[in-house]
Amino acid sequence: MPHHPWSRGHAFHHKHNGNWDRYKGPSALITCQEFKQKTALSKRFYKLLRHPLLLFPGGFFYLIIKPRIALLLGFFEFFFHLCQSTSQDVVAGRLPNLKTIAMDHRSKFFYTKEEAIDTTANSLCVALIWWWAGSSIGHLHFWLVYALVMSTSAALMIAVFFIQHNFPGSYTSNEEEWSYFKGALEGSSYLQLPTVLNWFTADIAYHHIHHLSERIPNYRLSQCHQANIHLLGGVHRLYLSEIPSCFSLILWDRDNLRLTTTAA
Repeated sequence: MPHHPWSRGHAFHHKHNGNWDRYKGPSALITCQEFKQKTALSKRFYKLLRHPLLLFPGGFFYLIIKPRIALLLGFFEFFFHLCQSTSQDVVAGRLPNLKTIAMDHRSKFFYTKEEAIDTTANSLCVALIWWWAGSSIGHLHFWLVYALVMSTSAALMIAVFFIQHNFPGSYTSNEEEWSYFKGALEGSSYLQLPTVLNWFTADIAYHHIHHLSERIPNYRLSQCHQANIHLLGGVHRLYLSEIPSCFSLILWDRDNLRLTTTAA
């Protein structure tokens, strides 16, 4: 995945975690009131899109397909902007200034020009690797293995991210009452994992520490937790047995400031 779009999304998540007026989580949750206003078909579709099994195609789409769709749409958008601006200059009897036209363009698909450049460079490099790997072992074999590995790893990544913020009792606030520190400590869980899984996930189970300061490297998260454990009484310890209940919390009850299920 290109770094710039991910970095921007990650920074926004850290800046507003727990403020459900601004940040709707990785699954773009809606309020109970909005859900009630949906038709029966729309309600079923909403629940289907947030079913755990949809993490597999959804993860592949998020990591592999979505950035390239944004790039293609951004390219066509810029092409039409270029044609329109050039034709306007010609009609007005002016010589088109391509540099000015490019600098004046504001894309709907990229927040900055650096993000567009990063996505372009990333996609070119990834495409070359796809071609090289496919040529080495056969394109069909490569894409079968690649799709399986990326879908599974992306699904696990998004699942871990989801449950570390969408858990019973997670801090949920509106814009007016939101607190950054509560969003970090009470809106992020301390996931209880076996040592080997902590190693494989680079200690991201100490998510509350990560949210207090994203500059702390992963290999220091455990030490920071232990050094400040007397201050972390409000952190929710999330056990593996609780994980299934997390995936049912797909609505925000704005009146009671809590996450809830569609059956509530």
